[in-house]
Amino acid sequence: MATAGKVIKCRAAVAWEAGKPLSIEEVEVAPPQAMEVRVKILYTALCHTDVYFWEAKGQTPVFPRILGHEAGGIVESIGEGVTELVPGDHVLPVFTGECKECAHCKSEESNLCDLLRINVDRGVMIGDGQSRFTINGKPIFHFVGTSTFSEYTVIHVGCLAKINPEAPLDKVCVLSCGISTGLGATLNVAKPKKGSTVAIFGLGAVGLAAMEGAKMAGASRIIGVDLNPAKYEQAKKFGCTDFVNPKDHTKPVQEVLVEMTNGGVDSAVECTGNINAMISAFECVSDVIYFSMHLQISFTPGHIDSCQFSDPVWS
Repeated sequence: MATAGKVIKCRAAVAWEAGKPLSIEEVEVAPPQAMEVRVKILYTALCHTDVYFWEAKGQTPVFPRILGHEAGGIVESIGEGVTELVPGDHVLPVFTGECKECAHCKSEESNLCDLLRINVDRGVMIGDGQSRFTINGKPIFHFVGTSTFSEYTVIHVGCLAKINPEAPLDKVCVLSCGISTGLGATLNVAKPKKGSTVAIFGLGAVGLAAMEGAKMAGASRIIGVDLNPAKYEQAKKFGCTDFVNPKDHTKPVQEVLVEMTNGGVDSAVECTGNINAMISAFECVSDVIYFSMHLQISFTPGHIDSCQFSDPVWS
């Protein structure tokens, strides 16, 4: 492409300060360096993780910054050493990438790559410790290695997944975070057996994807837990057989689930990041089976005290 090797000027939504409205700015996007790819972002979604780090209430604030990580785009140019992609390829960014060489990448049980695991505090590229974004010469920090709230962004090649160009990017962009997160948590972590009972806490995009995973695995009973009863009808399309609203009961929701399943569910997938919901998910699982919990990065600050698991309230 004619822009290869050159600085590109484009628009981006910049977060200058924690909690302040994003500002549409003209930014300069430098060419990709070794093992990097510059991507033209065509579609990007808003994930609660973006909101959480924009608010910066529970972590180290890194500003000014370009947020965004759930997106779809087309490769504009590639840096030295990139062989897996070529300009024109359709790609999805992923904030937990793969170097394909470390012990984690070679393991079937982990995806926490030594090189490319998610790092919310790093606002620069791994290769040289510099940002590829500037405004009038001033660096603008990256976010989880993706920064998709920009018309162009630079991403490590290990954090990009090549997809079929016929797949509609406006639809599949959510596969880069929400859908793969929920689906993967169920299929790869919970691994429900055919005919088992699964509880899904939180019926947003991640929860519905987790529910779809339970359905694909052959679970015979899938219980959705959410504070919003309007979500039940949509959840039915993804395999939900029962719905429980904690507000409808005077007792803790985990006790409700244990009673309605005669001893507890076989597995639970927690998709809200709320600590009390995590405890409820833990305690609703049958003590003769197993427990698996999926924790979103946008967790509520706090901790779980394993000695105080009695009578928590999800709110």
